[in-house]
Amino acid sequence: MNVYVAEFIGTAILLLLGNGVVANVVLKETKGHGSGWIVITAGWGFAVFAAVACVGQYSGAHLNPAVTIGLAAAGVFDWHMVPLYIVSQLAGAFTGTTLAFLSYYKHYQATNDSAGKLATFATAPAIRSPGWNLLTEATGTFVLVLVCLYFTSGSFESLEGTVGVVGLGSVGAIPVGLLVFVIGLGLGGPTGYAINPARDLGPRIAHAVLPVPGKGGSDWGYAWIPVAGPLIGGLLAAGVKLVAGG
Repeated sequence: MNVYVAEFIGTAILLLLGNGVVANVVLKETKGHGSGWIVITAGWGFAVFAAVACVGQYSGAHLNPAVTIGLAAAGVFDWHMVPLYIVSQLAGAFTGTTLAFLSYYKHYQATNDSAGKLATFATAPAIRSPGWNLLTEATGTFVLVLVCLYFTSGSFESLEGTVGVVGLGSVGAIPVGLLVFVIGLGLGGPTGYAINPARDLGPRIAHAVLPVPGKGGSDWGYAWIPVAGPLIGGLLAAGVKLVAGG
């Protein structure tokens, strides 16, 4: 499988299942309505597990521009591959979210809360404070990328024969899923822990263009934070790895 196709498929699976669990909890008249934050954080962790298990052997399963850029900055991923990785991730996030929306369409019709509907696509802060929200997103992504950099065992050879595509898939799916789960539990409360520019931006675009019943605005004034924060966190993690070594 082509590495860019793999990133597209993996990110689509991630967002289909991740935003699907948010829709199951938030939207009215679902089987999981009101089941709470633990279900959401566990669902995202398991979604990461499923996506990494599916495509990790092909692309490293970055599924996240902050991871891709962080790995490149740390010297374990080729910079020339970064742009198409990010495009693939954004396209996959848009597609997976669209599939989740279609799966829950009747429940969007049954729900009157426009903010809740946006939450099934993109993140929003519990208390809106741009500086602090940015710090939270940067911190969560710093933990994600730094731990993943120490998870990795060096490199692996993809089925295309490409050597050195190091990423989440090289360490096994279970540890990465658990890492995302605990980041959600520990740091997800202030902002909903995007920790992934594609995870937030692709679905926010989907929210803006899809015919979501009674959807309201897409909160573009906040949209830069779950993009900039994770990128800052990923670069800081790469810097720490380069300085600390190991």
